[in-house]
Amino acid sequence: MSEREIIETDVLVIGGGPGGLATAIHLADLIQDHNEGVEKGTISEKPLPLNVLLIDKGASFGSHSISGAVINPIAFKELLPDTPIHDIPFESEVKQDELRFLVPGFAFKAPFHPPYMSNQGNYVASLGKVVRWLANIAEQKGVQIFSGFAATELLYNHQGVLGACTGETGLDKHFNRMANYQAGNDIHAKITVLAEGSRGHLTKGLIHKFDLAKDRNPQVYSIGVKEVWEVPEGTFEKGRVTHTMGYPLALDQFGGGFIYGMADNQVAVGLVIGLDYRDPTFDPHHAFQVYKQHPFVKKILQKGKLLRYGAKTIPEGGLFSLPQLYHHGVMIVGDSAGFLSMPSLKGIHPAIQSGILAAKTAFEALKNADYSEKQLALYEELFKQSTLYEDLYPVRNFRQGFHQNLMIGSIHFGAQLVTGGYGLSLNGKLSIEEDAKCLQPLALYKNHGFMTKFKNKLTFDKQLTFDKVTDVFYSGTQHDEEQPCHCTIPDPSLCADVCFEKFGAPCQYFCPAEVYELVSDTKTGKKEIRIHPANCVHCKTCDIKDPLRNLVWTPPYGGDGPEYESM
Repeated sequence: MSEREIIETDVLVIGGGPGGLATAIHLADLIQDHNEGVEKGTISEKPLPLNVLLIDKGASFGSHSISGAVINPIAFKELLPDTPIHDIPFESEVKQDELRFLVPGFAFKAPFHPPYMSNQGNYVASLGKVVRWLANIAEQKGVQIFSGFAATELLYNHQGVLGACTGETGLDKHFNRMANYQAGNDIHAKITVLAEGSRGHLTKGLIHKFDLAKDRNPQVYSIGVKEVWEVPEGTFEKGRVTHTMGYPLALDQFGGGFIYGMADNQVAVGLVIGLDYRDPTFDPHHAFQVYKQHPFVKKILQKGKLLRYGAKTIPEGGLFSLPQLYHHGVMIVGDSAGFLSMPSLKGIHPAIQSGILAAKTAFEALKNADYSEKQLALYEELFKQSTLYEDLYPVRNFRQGFHQNLMIGSIHFGAQLVTGGYGLSLNGKLSIEEDAKCLQPLALYKNHGFMTKFKNKLTFDKQLTFDKVTDVFYSGTQHDEEQPCHCTIPDPSLCADVCFEKFGAPCQYFCPAEVYELVSDTKTGKKEIRIHPANCVHCKTCDIKDPLRNLVWTPPYGGDGPEYESM
């Protein structure tokens, strides 16, 4: 029976997405350049060891990476200046870029692109492919990279963050050790970089512990539900990018659809919906299935074949929702911090840019042997001087303006364009409610909620439309079913006493993977939530949207979860 071991490193990066890998790659480059300068005598300082460890919870790098994705290559040019664009495994340069408005039975093309939404010079991509390519580069540069390791807790000392521990394995559902039990490891690091992706559980705990979101807007999210299809040749051109607005979303819902032409006659299609919606019966997965039945979308997919499914949440609060990005011994990058360029809905290049800034900060800290909060404050200083800040500042109030409905949001956005981002706010900062507070009582939607409005379109034929369990199969999701449940309900009585009556168990709808099922006892009629953690695709919508904050997501065993090929 193994016991916990302590692993020492200088920099620990948690998360192998674009933000975490960019941090590791750029830090490795900075250390190499420094050491070459020391060796040549142009730098009169001591050499630095390259002691950077990066861990990711996916079975392999890219397993949990999912995005639309249309990528702005600007950050790759900064991260890898000697790498030609054609060496990056993008699917295609954007060749056609359009916006269409959907109404029931009809679609019409917008005569122009709204500001900040043009994709000229961008590339359609599979994020998983790009991440695997970046992981290989990091390894070649001497970074120690390991997939299949889930960081479960941060380690603290009296000053701040000391590192993190990886989870135990070989526990049964009651936390008893089985014959195959393996203890996790305690990883001690001078600097820990959190790059967990959207709604990272370690980041959430860190922000709460040190009140890093004080005087900030709460973070708000969308959920993106996506499928990759193979379609007959000539159906949808490689490099064609189509965004849609409207159907099947209501006027008080923020969001829209996308269809991207990939290589090998593949098409990425998805629907992104703001999680500040009010209807407790709204179901993002089902809305996506309704979306595919619109004639414009159906014509593209009807002779095709589903290849992959996935879902993720997207942090959209913008500049005013960013927490303090650092504390003693720790920094936050990418989606974990909430870096996202709106309204273009691009998070990959901001993640890489934030990783580069964190790497520069870590490099200076290593040179000075100073890992204090004061030293790491350089990260935020560099951010405020960066092109990333310049991108986020003009649209700092964008998402807040759409909190009520699309009409008011359009007025707010128009005012922001004229006023340099101030909009209609007297102090230049629009406030926003967190998503968990937005659901309205079920009684208000009994006769006109989503499930009522679209009940005739929710019979799934498994050719064009699919139920959640079938789609989960196409996500490649696998979990060790003997392990403790990683999706928990701390107080089941809240469900029975409050949630079922007031909200109608909205978790059965907002989860895109049918992790939460409302069941009734046939004899007593008593209702309860049955949890199916093996279905989980790690989107963390439950942790964000539950109105009573009574659903908690934590990582399962390392290596468990989806397998997002080509996503």
